[in-house]
Amino acid sequence: MREIAFIKQNKDKWLEYEEIILGKVKKTPDEMAQMYIRLTTDLSFAQTYYPKSKLTKYLNYLSAQIFQKIYKTKRYNENKLVHFFKTEVPLLLYHYRKYLYFSFAFFLLFVAIGVISSKYDDSFVRLILGDGYVNMTLENIENGNPMAVYKGGSSWGSAFAITLNNLWVGLRCYIYGISGGLGTFMFVFYNAIMLGSFQYFFYEKGYFMESIRGIWLHGAMEIFGMVVEAAAGFILGASILFPKTFSRLNSFKIGFKNSFKIFISTLPFTFFAGMIEGYVTRYAKEMPNALNYSIILITLGIITFYYLIYPVIIHRKTLK
Repeated sequence: MREIAFIKQNKDKWLEYEEIILGKVKKTPDEMAQMYIRLTTDLSFAQTYYPKSKLTKYLNYLSAQIFQKIYKTKRYNENKLVHFFKTEVPLLLYHYRKYLYFSFAFFLLFVAIGVISSKYDDSFVRLILGDGYVNMTLENIENGNPMAVYKGGSSWGSAFAITLNNLWVGLRCYIYGISGGLGTFMFVFYNAIMLGSFQYFFYEKGYFMESIRGIWLHGAMEIFGMVVEAAAGFILGASILFPKTFSRLNSFKIGFKNSFKIFISTLPFTFFAGMIEGYVTRYAKEMPNALNYSIILITLGIITFYYLIYPVIIHRKTLK
C-alpha cells in the first residue's frame, strides 16, 4: 500500500487518538488498551514499509503517549510515587532517549573543547575558572592538599548549601530550554568546558588522579544528573520548535509535562550527590583508594542503570 493511501485510510483514527492524548476525549483503560494495540499494529506496518518516513516517527510518538494515558487512568496497587520512578519516568526516558544521547554527545564534545583549549592556551583556565579560584587551588596544591576546597565549613552546612546550589543549577539548566533549547545548550556549553578545563588544570599540575578521587565522589551523580536535566531542557525546547501535528501550544503543554517529570526524577540524585559532597568528599585524601573508587563506580553505576539501561528493560516488558 502506498504511504498516502495508508495515511488517508487511518487519518481520522489517529486524529481521534490525538484528542485523547490532549484530554479532549475520555476513554476507559480497556478502550485505550484496544486503541494501543491497533496503533502498534499501524506502527509495525509503517516501520516495515516506510521505515524512514516522518509517519513512522509520528506513530511511535502516538503509541508512547497512549501508553502513558493507559497507565495514568488505570488503578495501581503500588504507591503512586513508586510507580512514578519505577514505570512512568523510565517509559518517558525510553521515548525521549535520543535527547539524552544528544545531551551526552554535546557535553562530552564541550568537555573535550575545554581540555584542548586549556592545553594550548595557558590563560584559558583562568578565563573560565577565574583568577580567584585558580590562585586558591594553586595555594592548596602548594600546601599538599589540592582538594582542600571541599573541607571548608561543617558537614551539614556544606551539604545543605551544596544541595540548594545544585538544585538551582539543575533548574536553570532545564528551564532555559524554554528558549527553544538555546539557553540549555549554552548552559551545557559553559559547564562542560569548565569541567574540561578544571580536569586538565589538575592533570597539568600532576594531580589528575587525586582530582578524580575527590571530584567524582559526588560528581558521578551530580554531572550525570546535569546531562539528564539538559536533555529535559532540549525536550522542552523541541516541543516549541517542532510541534508536529499538534498546535504549538498543545505541543508545549505535552513537552513541558513530560520533560518536567524527567527533571523531577533527577532530584533524588542531586540530593544524594550533595550529601556525598558535604559529608564524604572532604575525606577523599584520607580515604582508602579501594573505598574511594568503589563509591565512584557504585554511584555512577546506579544512575547509569536507571537512565540508560532500566528504561529499555521496562519498555520491553510493555511489549510482552
